[in-house]
Amino acid sequence: MKALLQRVSSARVEVECEVVGAIDQGLLVLLAVEPDDTRASADKLLHKLLNYRVFGDAEGKMNLSLVDVGGGLLLVSQFTLAADTKSGLRPSFSKAASPALGEELFDYLLAKAKQVHGTVTSGRFGADMQVHLVNDGPVTFLLQV
Repeated sequence: MKALLQRVSSARVEVECEVVGAIDQGLLVLLAVEPDDTRASADKLLHKLLNYRVFGDAEGKMNLSLVDVGGGLLLVSQFTLAADTKSGLRPSFSKAASPALGEELFDYLLAKAKQVHGTVTSGRFGADMQVHLVNDGPVTFLLQV
């Protein structure tokens, strides 16, 4: 799994001009599922997302996690993160999971996140989405599990 984690002061996702997910301070996570990913991969990624220290402490150092600050988590499926861009001028998506596996693991991760964290929302799998965000910092990391 690949996750592009962005620390945000706010973010929202719209589908056909309707807001389907929104958070204030927290993490916007663009998520790609790859063919070899499993529920164990999703569990490992969720642990990292909730505990990765990207928020500033009293001294301004990145020592606090999403759990520590009580921030929101906005998950958005984005298979293009799995693209192979090493050669040519057109991305190859052979490293992306099938839509069925992608949706299964995205839904699994979303459900698990909702069980263990306060504010969790998402985009809509497979939809044409417009993502709006205010990247705080900017702080952006690519996590791979």
